[in-house]
Amino acid sequence: MTYFLQQVVDGVSTGVIYALLGLAMVLIFRATGIINFAQGELATIAAFFAWQLNLWGLPIWLAIAATAVIGFGAGAAIERVVIRPVANKDHFTLIMVTLGLFMITNAVTGLVWGYTIQAFPDPFPVAAWTVHGVSLSLASVGTIVIVCVVGFLLYQLFHRTRLGLGMRAAISNPESARLSGIDVGRMQMIGWGLAAMVGTLAGALAAPKLFLEPNMMLGVLTYAFAAVIVGGLDSPLGAVVGGLAIGVTENLAGAYLYDFVGNDLKIAVPLALVFGILLVRPQGLFGRRAVARA
Repeated sequence: MTYFLQQVVDGVSTGVIYALLGLAMVLIFRATGIINFAQGELATIAAFFAWQLNLWGLPIWLAIAATAVIGFGAGAAIERVVIRPVANKDHFTLIMVTLGLFMITNAVTGLVWGYTIQAFPDPFPVAAWTVHGVSLSLASVGTIVIVCVVGFLLYQLFHRTRLGLGMRAAISNPESARLSGIDVGRMQMIGWGLAAMVGTLAGALAAPKLFLEPNMMLGVLTYAFAAVIVGGLDSPLGAVVGGLAIGVTENLAGAYLYDFVGNDLKIAVPLALVFGILLVRPQGLFGRRAVARA
């Protein structure tokens, strides 16, 4: 039983990273109605930038905070310069644009910082507790707390503030939102900016575990995408629950099904969870079903 609980705890500590990147994807989807396949690469370049600021002498938390602020501006600029000119195109065009952004960001990261693996300083002190035989590290607990706080703040933003309601209206019915005096373009810029800030946190918290290199977040993006599919593309709570579910499922599969699926194929287990959810509830556990007038 202790071994099982340890695997669950380890899965939760991994799943919160998926949840955090998933939250960034949900933000962009709720602001613009598209899925940003470059979200992982944007988080990676943000982690590199925070690492560079730390090398220049800034304490790591201050470096992450400064990068998050810069990331907000960068995310807003990307929406204005790259996304908005094709905003009215078909979904295939938007997918190709975000894939192009993925490749460009990855290439720029490698060009500037190279492909040598770097050690990213852990923002949390090295400490751990043992509770009934289950080890809990300060880094895991701190990451879980951060994700819960971010998820709560985003929920409050979308449901309790005028800005959040404006963002929801802008994607739900842009024409009606404009007639109501809502600046749809501004809402979309803010959505991309906030997603970049959340992505910065995801990259900074994942880097100490994965080591810093240009392809660091590629696997995380796959699991984060699975998380938002499970939880619902338009639900911050769903991204958190989905990330935790994927993280725990992946870890348990690696622990108990290793002889059957192996380490390389354990990704198939959480993906099977995704397919199961899609068959039963296509909009995800917490997503809203699309309603169209006849």
